[in-house]
Amino acid sequence: MKLPIYQIDAFTSEIFKGNYAAVVLLEAWLAPSLMQAIATENNLSETAFLVPRPNGGFDIRWFSPITEIAFCGHATLAGAFVLFKRFPERDLIEFHADAVGAFTVRRGRDHMVEMDFPQRDIEPLDAMPDELARGLSIRPKEVFVGQQAFIAIYEHEDQVRAVVPDLDLIARLGPRDVVVSAPGERYDFVSRYFWPANGGDEDPVTGSIHTALTPYWAKRLGKTKLLALQASRRSGVLHCELDAGRVRISGHAVQYLEGTIDVPDL
Repeated sequence: MKLPIYQIDAFTSEIFKGNYAAVVLLEAWLAPSLMQAIATENNLSETAFLVPRPNGGFDIRWFSPITEIAFCGHATLAGAFVLFKRFPERDLIEFHADAVGAFTVRRGRDHMVEMDFPQRDIEPLDAMPDELARGLSIRPKEVFVGQQAFIAIYEHEDQVRAVVPDLDLIARLGPRDVVVSAPGERYDFVSRYFWPANGGDEDPVTGSIHTALTPYWAKRLGKTKLLALQASRRSGVLHCELDAGRVRISGHAVQYLEGTIDVPDL
């Protein structure tokens, strides 16, 4: 069985920057074990699998190299980027994922892709889990917890860049991951994301966590439109907007690869 595959760098306009994702177009779902095997073989942050729906939209599922992921922003951007290239007459695509429900992605301004997600709430923690306290080389000012991750807040961007995680300790916090964030110098806020329990050491750019970071920083900074930097080695820029319980996240993308994969007929 031959399947079309694309590799896209998301949240960047430069090749070899942002976060890499594979996009595999299907007519119907493969066995989860086969989709996981493809994602493991790709060995990228995520592989997105897309199946068309009768209404013209698409079901989407995301797999890291080690597990299925409930929600992935950058691979959604990558998938939409591929679909907009294949269907140039379309300006809007509706996706559906079990953990997120229905959401729309549209062609944004300046050749960006704009994704519209539900806001995710976070709660303050009075006491950090021991694994988190010992797992970050710099103690944060405050810590929050959400559906996806523990969020450690720092006072300065330099602290976020300087944090060295103990990945063995952070992995014990699974299924939640760990994000560190602070006000930015050239950006409204910056972050880094560690996910040893679910995919790897440090994720280059994590669109999904910005559905929680955007409401936090919007309230703290008193603005609803924010420019965010994920300060990983590859780095990526996210344009975020809070609007009535929704978070619009926009970014650029570039194509690195287009090809065909051969997988067993099942």
